[in-house]
Formats: sequence, C-alpha cells, structure tokens
Amino acid sequence: MSAGAHQQSSAPTELGSIPATGTINISSLRDSAIVSLKMKTVSTEGYQTGCIIDARAFFASCRALIDSQLDRLIPKESEEPIRVHSAIRWSLFAGGKRFRPALLLATGQTFGANADRLLRTACALEMIHTYSLIHDDLPSMDNDDLRRGRPTCHVKFDEATAILAGDALQTLAFQTIAEDEDLAPTLRVQLIAEIARAAGTPEGMVAGQAHDLAAESRDVAAAELELIHHRKTGALIRAAARCGALIAGAKEKELDAITEYATNLGLLFQITDDLLDVTATAEDLGKTPGKDARARKATYPAFYGVEATRAHLAVVHRACHDELEKIEQRTQLLRSIADFIIERQA
Repeated sequence: MSAGAHQQSSAPTELGSIPATGTINISSLRDSAIVSLKMKTVSTEGYQTGCIIDARAFFASCRALIDSQLDRLIPKESEEPIRVHSAIRWSLFAGGKRFRPALLLATGQTFGANADRLLRTACALEMIHTYSLIHDDLPSMDNDDLRRGRPTCHVKFDEATAILAGDALQTLAFQTIAEDEDLAPTLRVQLIAEIARAAGTPEGMVAGQAHDLAAESRDVAAAELELIHHRKTGALIRAAARCGALIAGAKEKELDAITEYATNLGLLFQITDDLLDVTATAEDLGKTPGKDARARKATYPAFYGVEATRAHLAVVHRACHDELEKIEQRTQLLRSIADFIIERQA
C-alpha cells in the first residue's frame, strides 16, 4: 500500500498537544488537535497566546500535528510485513522532539505558507531523520542500546529488521513528497532533490557520518571537526529550513539568509549535543551519555574543552540572530528556536 494511501481526508490541518516524551497515544491525537499553525489564537494545555513565538510551545504543538499525520502515512502494524512495520513505528513514535519538521513548519509560516502545504514534506524529513537514527544505533555504527529512553530498534527487534525499517522510512519519505498533490510537480522535484542532497553524499548526512567514523580514535583539525558537524547534523537541519522557505515562495535574498541561519542553527544544535554528551545524565538525554568520549569521537569539548565550547556556542547563536536581521518578515519564532537550542538540557 502506498504512503499516500494511508492519508485520510485533507481537511484544514490543526495542531494539538501531546506529552514531550514517552509513548504516544496516536488514536487520541486527532481529537486533541486544537492549535492552529496559521499564526492565529493558539491553545495548548496550560498555555494560551494570540501568536506562537515561543519555541517550546511551538514544538509541543507541532508534535501532535506531525504525529497524527505520520500515523496516516506509515503502514499499520497489522499490515505485512508486520515485524518491519512494528519496528518502524517503535522508532518513529518514541517521543522525539520533531525538531526538523517543526523547523520546516516555522520557516514556512514565517513566509506565509499554511500548514497543509508544509505538512507532508515536514513528515518526510522526520522519516529521514528517524531512519538515520535507526542505522546510527546499529552495532556496526555507534552501537547504542538506548534511544529516547528505551531500547534501540535493533535491540528491541533484531539487526536485520532495523536495517529494513530504516530503508523503508527513507523510501517512504520521498514517496510522501512525490504524492503531495497540494504542491506543483516542479516544486515536489525541487524538494526531493533538496532533501536527497542533504541526506546523502558528498555534502550531506551520509558523508558526515562517514567522516565521523573515519575520525574516531585520531586527532582532527578544527576545520575537519566543523565539516563533520555541518554534514552529519547540519545538512538536514538546513534542508528543513530551506524546504519551508521554498514551499512558501520566499525570495532569493530571503532564501539565502534562511540558508545561513539554518547552517548556523545546525552547528548550534550539534555543539549543544556534544556538550550534553559530556554534562548530562542518561535520564536527561534518553540515551547513553559519554559514548563520544569513550569512542574518541571528534567533538567540540574534546577539541576545545567545555568552557571554550560554551564560548563558541554563544558566537554561533549570535550568528543565527544576525542572519534573521536580513529578513523583512516576523522572525520572532525563528529567533526563539535558536534560543531554545542553546538552552536545552536534552
């Protein structure tokens, strides 16, 4: 059955709120979707405002919308092959932050796009991200047993099933965009190319992962460290922001500024991850801390030390804000997202 076949009616899409972590009750999402992405009055549990400009509130709202749509797009556990579909859902609905699709939604709405035009591409990005996590956790890669506070896909199921689940998510992502009838065919091709470049090689996530593995247990220069981060983590974050702007029809100068903003945002995200791996607990992170140091991975704290890394984090954060000064739109939400990253604890 196609990814599009799992989608139900295309009524105007609204947002709701779900727990930030833990098991998600998918069946309750459609009933609780009460928050509009279209910069109107927003209501979440314990939170009300005329316009979402706070990243935490925005992410909480986006999770319900994204998860409800993913539930429509992803095959049910009852469909064959049952084990693969169960593994996909185990990994995809594990309570993630949905940062990349939320960034796409935030960027798209900054330039005037509505949620219905953005949503399928946002879900496709989360599929790509989740596939990368499944494969990243494999014994042949990072060999991690814990992800988002529970067993990783290959631990819960088995290694072969985890590989297939990741493969399926990658292909479903591109199918999801290709079948999006709300977007012009030329735009769909543009989005598919954008995400494929960001997820692959030579300048995307796969290339970054290869560089990261090659850098283990050896010294790296500062330029190589930044290259690893820009490709392994930053490329898909940059693509998320660019895709939102492309769907919304942003002008060339606006797209250039968003690209630079998101490039710095991706670096901000990965440097924060590096710091948290050193300073946070397993309970905070939902995954095993200290693995980077044990594997002698190329990280900012390993290269510069913790205090110098924090100082560099502030510089990159400032650069995110500077790029947004070039955009003649309301960018408070995008500013808040940069603030959220530097302040996060998990």
